[in-house]
Amino acid sequence: MNIDRGGRTGTYILLLLTGTLIGIVGGGEFVRYLGTVKEKNAQQAGGAGPQSAGSSAAQETASAASVAPADDIAASRDNAIVRATRMVAPGVVGIVVTQIQVVSTPYYSNDFFDLFFSPQYVPRIRQVENMGSGFVIRADGLILTNNHVVDGARELFVNFPDGRQMRGSVAGYDEKTDIAVIKVDAAGLKPVVLGNSDQLMIGEWAIAIGNPFLNFMLDAHPTVTVGVVSALDRNFTPSEGVYYQSMIQTDAAINPGNSGGPLINALGEVIGINTFIYTGSRENKGSIGIGFAIPINRAHRVAQELIQYGKRRHPWTGIAVKAITREVALALGFEKADGVVVMDVQKNSPGESAGFKRGDIIVRLGRQLVRSTADIEVAFVDFFVEDRIPVTFVRQGKELKTVLVLKEYPRQP
Repeated sequence: MNIDRGGRTGTYILLLLTGTLIGIVGGGEFVRYLGTVKEKNAQQAGGAGPQSAGSSAAQETASAASVAPADDIAASRDNAIVRATRMVAPGVVGIVVTQIQVVSTPYYSNDFFDLFFSPQYVPRIRQVENMGSGFVIRADGLILTNNHVVDGARELFVNFPDGRQMRGSVAGYDEKTDIAVIKVDAAGLKPVVLGNSDQLMIGEWAIAIGNPFLNFMLDAHPTVTVGVVSALDRNFTPSEGVYYQSMIQTDAAINPGNSGGPLINALGEVIGINTFIYTGSRENKGSIGIGFAIPINRAHRVAQELIQYGKRRHPWTGIAVKAITREVALALGFEKADGVVVMDVQKNSPGESAGFKRGDIIVRLGRQLVRSTADIEVAFVDFFVEDRIPVTFVRQGKELKTVLVLKEYPRQP
């Protein structure tokens, strides 16, 4: 077989030259293209030309999109709770009280006294330190707190968030409502803003502020816990003569030392005074999410009485009442055993002015339904001297209405 080697070699050379030419031309175009792209990028960076302006806007949009989530998070941190806390915290104080307590214990012995008294009945005196919280209600040094925080105080000191400590005194107190007002010698304090506890909504934010770790942390800056208004109108009578009525229930953590501090809403308004918690056992004394606060409307009215008169004036009606039985109700022409029956009306008393007579059955005082004498006590927690109280009563089977104008209890001669 004969092969034309010369012709085949010429063909190979021609193909090689053609490929080289194509590579040179194509490579030059590619280099030119890269130069054009680089120039456009430089123009876009400098903002030159109509095309670079559009490209720059697109880049700014993309850049903004990449930063926006971080900005949104930063903005969301400064929320209503943070702002409300910032408003109120400068007016929240820590209260340290030295109390003298009289105790009786069988685990302590004193030979001298034990010669005359059984050890368990020997009075022992000890000095204890109690702590709580409060909040400024007037710039000239008036502070609102719980009575049980300052009860029996021998010495009283108020610690402010800015580090100042001032000696204080009790300007007035009311055991029945567990409210007290403290006075410090200061001016220019920042009072809190009081809200309206009659307008509370179950489920709205509730923020508790106080100083539960004042002595432990040696820091007067208040702490903050957050929850909601869990319930309204909770009633308790923990001891004789003390009435926690229409209390605000919250799951914001309230701990020892929070007593007397403010419960606030998301607007930074004080809606109550943190007072006590339900723990469920003697062993567990911490918060389990069931705390209670005195409504600020009641607390404010009591405080006004204490500031003006140094005490809460006792309202006087001049009416003596008794729980009603079914037999008495039927005898008086009343079908139900609910209510209280008027047993006596004093001369020249508010009760006489309102038109009450013996045998009348009182069934409502203001907004409070009256089913027993206990309901009378409950109602009068929120009644004050000079209040005008709508009263519904039954006389000879007929329902009547009147207005009872309360006066201060007359002084005994």
